Amino acid sequence: MSATISVGRGEMPAIGLGLWKIARGDTAEMVRSAIAEGYRHLDSAADYGNEAEVGEGLQAALSEGLVTRDELWVTSKLWHTYHRPEHVRAACERTLKDLRLSELDLYLIHFPIALQYVHFDTRYPPEWIADPDAENPLMVPDPVPLSETWGAMEELVRAGLVKEIGVCNYNSGLLHDLMAYSQIKPAMLQIESHPYLTQERLLRASSQYDVAVTAFSPLGALSYVELNMAEAGESVLEQAAVKEAAARVGRTPAQVVLRWGIQRGTAVIPKTSRVERLRENQQLFDFELNEAEMTAISDLNRNRRFNDPGHFCEEAFGTFFPIYD
Repeated sequence: MSATISVGRGEMPAIGLGLWKIARGDTAEMVRSAIAEGYRHLDSAADYGNEAEVGEGLQAALSEGLVTRDELWVTSKLWHTYHRPEHVRAACERTLKDLRLSELDLYLIHFPIALQYVHFDTRYPPEWIADPDAENPLMVPDPVPLSETWGAMEELVRAGLVKEIGVCNYNSGLLHDLMAYSQIKPAMLQIESHPYLTQERLLRASSQYDVAVTAFSPLGALSYVELNMAEAGESVLEQAAVKEAAARVGRTPAQVVLRWGIQRGTAVIPKTSRVERLRENQQLFDFELNEAEMTAISDLNRNRRFNDPGHFCEEAFGTFFPIYD
């Protein structure tokens, strides 16, 4: 199994560091440490609120000669409030400024959700609520067709600001629609995927379109327990199929689950704030799971989605906004 996957015209490392929920005070050193440990793929987003610190870490690693820019793959994402075509370039340029880069390797539409514009000087990142000081704070959707947002994303490629473009959290229907109208085809689909949410049909559809797939939250519930979006008992790492495979190959359950994701042909972007986990999470390419183990882990699927706007938007932001049926 290759340590890279083909993404558009390039090759992206199959294992990356997800930067969601890394505290701002820890981010710069974590990015530098990850690069020192051999990571060459960083997955960022404006909404994570730490891109300026990611930029500090990148600059430190580049200045120390730990890596060259050409050796890195840096992904970021367009937030909901910047879906109108006139705001897309400004949002990308703000991300580039914070990351201290002149070009992104990959820029993704974060969700198929358009919200009312919030000016950079008002609040950045703007998050989900239109006016946090309102008596009844709510999300305020903006009726922007996804095709218009995508057209502005294509202009970023033509302007040399990004190499590849793609989408996150799209379902198969939106993917079919995107392929029908896009002039520059999406190079990447980033989705939640783990043994409890295998998304086999979506992966197959993406493959038919030659769209690469990155799995976020590849370890499942671990990213969501602290947000009260999952129960501690939902950890896939405690499943017998995972533990038995880990015992056979002499690896941790987490390594087995990440390897399962890699062997399915997806990239994986686990998040960690611990250097020892950085090392563990990328040691995936000197062992393989056999067919029976792959099947047993896939059979754990229960269509359990942890990151679902249909649940958390209403609970946290007072607005019912499902995107998955």
